[in-house]
Amino acid sequence: MTVGSSTLPGAARHETLRRPAAVRLGWLLAGIALLVVLCAASLVFGARDVSIADLFGAFSGNDTTFGEAAVIKRIPRTVLAVLVGAALAIAGASMQGVTRNPLADPGILGVSSGAALAVVIGIAAFGLSEPYGMVGLAIAGAALAAVGVYTVGSLGRGGATPLKLTLAGAAVSAALSSLVSAILLPRVDVLTLYQFWQIGGVGGADWGRIGVVAPILLVGVVLCFLSARGMNMLALGDDLASGLGERVFRTRLLAAIGAIVLAGAATAIAGPIGFVGLVVPHVCRLLVGTDFRWLLPFSAVLGAALLVAADVLGRVIARPEEIQVGIITAVIGAPFFIWIVRRQRVREL
Repeated sequence: MTVGSSTLPGAARHETLRRPAAVRLGWLLAGIALLVVLCAASLVFGARDVSIADLFGAFSGNDTTFGEAAVIKRIPRTVLAVLVGAALAIAGASMQGVTRNPLADPGILGVSSGAALAVVIGIAAFGLSEPYGMVGLAIAGAALAAVGVYTVGSLGRGGATPLKLTLAGAAVSAALSSLVSAILLPRVDVLTLYQFWQIGGVGGADWGRIGVVAPILLVGVVLCFLSARGMNMLALGDDLASGLGERVFRTRLLAAIGAIVLAGAATAIAGPIGFVGLVVPHVCRLLVGTDFRWLLPFSAVLGAALLVAADVLGRVIARPEEIQVGIITAVIGAPFFIWIVRRQRVREL
């Protein structure tokens, strides 16, 4: 299994971006501090703001005031935003490492669309509502979509180059979205439910849903983290990595499975939220370098921070209504995607 010769920015044609361990650790701690602040903001701000006293009262176990009850209700929403944001960011970083494609992302490569189609089929055809079934279907759909995109992108001369994978992902995403519309049009009842889920959001989170998805996300995280050293070797090229003793196929397979599990489970629980897996890894590389042993945990922290921030922003700017996080991340990510395409047009694509 080979991929095109293009690599991630700074991995082959430019010097590897290096950072001292103290600098990397400093950025990681700063990211964690930012995440803590944003989580506190997520508990305080909303359709109606609450006081700091209510925040501390809620954590003391009280729910007698409106503010304390609001804080308790927002806790699972915040936790879900953290889990989904971290999962999508790690999935995006892993996909970029596996394919050596700077434009790789669960949404762009059609993985999220595959998960969404599987969930819609389960709801419309089988009346599926059980969380484990939806997550399982989403992961299976994500896997089939990923295989389809890689197969289409591998056709022709040169194998699966970054440009061909991106174009194949766009084509597969469009086809799967059309199938979703075809399934939903005759089913008004399912269409109403799906329209809210399709945008992508963390509203309506509860501990039951979190308890279902958290162990599955943990499996995906472990697979990706175990592949971190191998993905560093993949950046050198398949031949050199094999010559240095790296099992290229096994590394790609484990990392790809981990990314698919993360993207599929996150999509099942929160809808197809785009651009988190594209934006976050690129920002992290600028701060901590290209070493996946640092890149993956830092991407998890910043991905969680981005989604929590998007959720807070969506609740604040449209009060008393709210804007779903999928819309906020699209507004942030679309210009970034255009910048990446223009920047990589000469160097990589």
